Amino acid sequence: MNGIIHFETFLLTGILLNLTPGNDTVFILSRSIGQGRKAGIVSALGIGTGSIVHTILAAFGLSLIIAKSILLFNIIKYAGAAYLLYIGYKMLTDKSQLNTDDVSVENKTDYWKIYRDAILTNILNPKVALFFIAFLPQFIDPTLKNTVSPFLTLGATFIATGTAWCLILAIFASAIFARLKNNKKASSYINKICGLSLIGLGIKVAVTDQK
Repeated sequence: MNGIIHFETFLLTGILLNLTPGNDTVFILSRSIGQGRKAGIVSALGIGTGSIVHTILAAFGLSLIIAKSILLFNIIKYAGAAYLLYIGYKMLTDKSQLNTDDVSVENKTDYWKIYRDAILTNILNPKVALFFIAFLPQFIDPTLKNTVSPFLTLGATFIATGTAWCLILAIFASAIFARLKNNKKASSYINKICGLSLIGLGIKVAVTDQK
């Protein structure tokens, strides 16, 4: 199959990995809970877009540069950590109510910014790049000379299943907390919890190594 081996195993493993909570899950849940369903959906799509970039980089071997260069790895890592800390701080200090897609507050939400944040947090996580160059090659025929096509196929499959799961998470998370939309006190607490979660995520990325 287009130079791909053990596709069924790849599909099952990929789904299981997508179901495992990680950095992207925390980011999407924070946005869904703090800013509503649409924000969560946009975040999921942004994470998927970032993964497309990583797939392309891995397919053409550019991710190997990140894997082999400690300097480049650290630059990307600390840039990603700083960005997460910034987003977390903004949510932590945000005094507005939760956005659960009420018309009155929906228009105030910058969905393009949320989408951009999701893309950048994914792209600026060097662990994602390392994952793609470590995981995908295991399911590509080692005798194959041109691995770009199977890399892209496997990457697209992994991203499709992952994005589907992230969309489910976003929808359910926002639904659970929709009842808090008119509770100003709860809104304040939820925003702070989401902000702290992203700050913790930024710290986690900062202490990540190449191993």
